[in-house]
Amino acid sequence: MRLTAIGTAGSFPGRGALASCYLIETEEDTPTRIVLDLGSGALSPLQQTVDTDRLTAIVLSHLHPDHCMDMTGLYVKHCFDPKFFNGDISDTGTIRTRTPVFAPPGAKERLTRAYYTEPGRSPVANGGDDSDFDHAFDFTDLDHGSRHQIGSLTVESFLVDHPVETYALRVTDARGRVITYSGDSDECDNLVAAAKGADLFLCEAAFQEDRDTARGIHLTGRRAGRVAQNAEVSSLVLTHIPIWTDCSIVRGEAAGEYRGPIELAKPGATWTV
Repeated sequence: MRLTAIGTAGSFPGRGALASCYLIETEEDTPTRIVLDLGSGALSPLQQTVDTDRLTAIVLSHLHPDHCMDMTGLYVKHCFDPKFFNGDISDTGTIRTRTPVFAPPGAKERLTRAYYTEPGRSPVANGGDDSDFDHAFDFTDLDHGSRHQIGSLTVESFLVDHPVETYALRVTDARGRVITYSGDSDECDNLVAAAKGADLFLCEAAFQEDRDTARGIHLTGRRAGRVAQNAEVSSLVLTHIPIWTDCSIVRGEAAGEYRGPIELAKPGATWTV
């Protein structure tokens, strides 16, 4: 599997990075391509990395805007590309299929509300609105312990500690290689279980020790390192670090707990497991 960091900023688009989005691809004759989260602004660099018409699926860890809001833009791209919107498929010979989306319950309704706008005083209010996300996407609910086969990859979801329903995602390929993505989470047993023995642990570290004292929201570098050590992962990649946090401090915190290799996620960086 190859993991590409598309958007890595914490909580909102930063100066040098857009919000959460990661691409996992298999190296096969017919590759499986899964997007993990599609946060604010991330659709732009995603299109520079992959043809979004060829995605196998999208998996959303949770429904905060920095992890899902560019789904509204992808909906527009899927529905209003002229070769589909005008009903002319002569250049492709195929009819667009809906992209599978795996997400916490209520994702379709949440995203539809984000996209839909009341027509107000529009003089053509009855003519042009189309805000049915079923036209572009096929939604499946995630649950704790659910396991979904997506192409040649298996995706397992683990409920973790965050103020809204959020899932850590464990992605396993046909050879048994594992990439775990924390989503947003504080330290908890389910996160350790999701990361257990992973070849690569992509883990948020939005908080800083002694500065950010709230619990049940995010990990500090120290807590991320402790989860990685307890889960015995082979490598740790820290991400979701907001612009007001010094990445080197968070990395140093993690290194105090985790004895394996640690990297910081940067847009465009890739890893192969």
